Amino acid sequence: MIDLPIRVLLVDDQALVRAGFRTILESEPGIEVVGEAGDGQAGIDAARALNPDVICMDVQMPGVDGLTATREIVADSGIRSAVLVLTTFNREDYLFEALAHGASGFLLKNATPEALIEAVQVLARGDALLAPDVTRRVIEKFSGVHGAGPHPPAAPASATAPAPAPAPNTAPVESVATVDSAPADSAAQALAELTDREAEVLNLLALGLANAEIAGRLYLGEATVKTHVSKVLLKLGLRDRVQAVVFAYEHGVVTPGATA
Repeated sequence: MIDLPIRVLLVDDQALVRAGFRTILESEPGIEVVGEAGDGQAGIDAARALNPDVICMDVQMPGVDGLTATREIVADSGIRSAVLVLTTFNREDYLFEALAHGASGFLLKNATPEALIEAVQVLARGDALLAPDVTRRVIEKFSGVHGAGPHPPAAPASATAPAPAPAPNTAPVESVATVDSAPADSAAQALAELTDREAEVLNLLALGLANAEIAGRLYLGEATVKTHVSKVLLKLGLRDRVQAVVFAYEHGVVTPGATA
């Protein structure tokens, strides 16, 4: 069986940036850049025409910006692409808007070439990716803004990693862009349908653990953990593990200050 290359679309208004990304990505066997676009609308059109596996999306562009383009692409049932948002701006509003609009990954442009390649590979596999510092900021934001909700957290595992830095002063909850999650009563019903093991997996997902780390923590095979993750996402009506992190903190699945 021949593995097909990962097909990537680059959307950025700077031609030199696109050229740099193309050089980095095409240096990796198995990745092919199939198109480029210089603004959000051109990116949407190219996504519909090419249906790539992964779209590397800039945020600030003339005309239609990257966040709007991401929303349009994710909402289009004919496009199966995963969107990786790339930006030079380390701003929380961009991060949370990107998550709210359906991005499957978020990476700063000062990341290493290896990190960009890995991010594209992760999204192409159908997983979602947040850089470790971004995951920490999601956790800090939601643990600082959202108190523990009415749903008890899964039984905590013994702490093996240092606690994340204390949450900074946060904006009021209404200013935080979140996923379009279910109303509280619907969320409670969905959470009640999780098995004890699935609740544990959700809890550890929300703490930023990867599948291999969850497998080690729960003494399970990684394939078993992946099955549990899929079932959690299906039962909660979530697209990927990024949304699972946000959902868990929105609905009090993890107590503020909880650590991995």
